[in-house]
Amino acid sequence: MEPAIQTIEHSRNDCTLVIMAKAPKPGLVKTRLTRNLPPRAVTALYRCLLGDTMALARSLGGVDVAIMCPGPDIEELACLAGDSVQVVTQKGEGLAAGLTSVFERFAAGRQRVVAFNSDSPHLPASVLENAFKVLAAHDVVVGPTHDGGYYLVGAKAVHPALFEGDGMGTTNALEALLARARALELSTVFTDTFYDVDVADDLVRLAGELRFAPARAPRTAAWLAEWGQAVAQLRPGTGDL
Repeated sequence: MEPAIQTIEHSRNDCTLVIMAKAPKPGLVKTRLTRNLPPRAVTALYRCLLGDTMALARSLGGVDVAIMCPGPDIEELACLAGDSVQVVTQKGEGLAAGLTSVFERFAAGRQRVVAFNSDSPHLPASVLENAFKVLAAHDVVVGPTHDGGYYLVGAKAVHPALFEGDGMGTTNALEALLARARALELSTVFTDTFYDVDVADDLVRLAGELRFAPARAPRTAAWLAEWGQAVAQLRPGTGDL
């Protein structure tokens, strides 16, 4: 594996960013945050994160944008996404099946495809831009998270065994993904390490960042303004109120 230090010029008409998403339904999204916040607030937060993620995706020039989701969620997500984002139902259940579906659907003909989570809308657009660039010279690109998972993964072909039993946000997901990539003899390159919003500590960190730069994720910043008092009471390092 190599650090993503080079910038490679290429045509951008072969790039697709696919957001891994669920419909914002109480009790089914961001469930670890419901320890600290009311379910309705967590559901509203996820809706904001998803909206800001779609806006980030649309800001990338020359990149097609799609959403991959479980079958029961397609109608609600299609309404949220509007006409500019294609919403596609995954084959099978779970995130591993969803990731495999992404590349089966979009990676035909060496299309550069990046699967991106729906809860890192504060990621600089330049990181996504560079993920497509470095993918030109590698089989797989991965965006690691600080907790041992990953927030994006990209490829130019279908590798079903790459995602067996996977979950992007689980603590050993990155290690397992890289082990399978090595077994498949796939060249792998990294984007910047970042974080997604899974637990209370992540939310506290995001609140601090968006307080000074709300334009990075304006919907999420508005949610934080509404629920700021509750978020401010979270104790960093514990995830508890």
